[in-house]
Amino acid sequence: MEKPVIKEVVIVEGRDDTRRLNEAVSCETIETRGSAIDDTVMDEIEVALSTRGAIIFTDPDFPGHKIRNTILERFPGIKEAFLPRDKAKGRLGGIGIEHASIEAIRESLSQVYTNMPVTEETVTIQDMTGWGLSGTAEAAVRRRHLCDRLNIGYANAGQLRKKLNRYNIDKARIANILEELTGE
Repeated sequence: MEKPVIKEVVIVEGRDDTRRLNEAVSCETIETRGSAIDDTVMDEIEVALSTRGAIIFTDPDFPGHKIRNTILERFPGIKEAFLPRDKAKGRLGGIGIEHASIEAIRESLSQVYTNMPVTEETVTIQDMTGWGLSGTAEAAVRRRHLCDRLNIGYANAGQLRKKLNRYNIDKARIANILEELTGE
């Protein structure tokens, strides 16, 4: 099978991520080399965005989230791909893209989200409560299921509401995914 081609430049944390990514897809990468992203890397991201586009694809751990947030702060309209934490576990307990299967990487990069400026919230706190995504004993399980199905990375209730609005995810789609849990 021929490797899928990603036209955008993919932003990863390090060379092991680049190596694994190139086993799964054909793409170019920018490596942040850790969470203290220097100006040179940010300038490189800016050039990539203006010419080919860019996708943030960091590890599903604290440093990965920190890197993602640093980049989003400067480039709020950048595309994002997420790797579920359970698909990024290594044999020795490590978490990262370099441990993911080729299929998991391809699936994550096929479901890319673009950050949208939120002018009006479509998903409200009341929606979150009504869907059982906050305020119940099962909320964390329901959030994990939704985040995994949407492939947007796990989030607490407040962060999830922001993500759902930022990525302009349709309420009907959310409700349909949550129905899978109960068969409602």
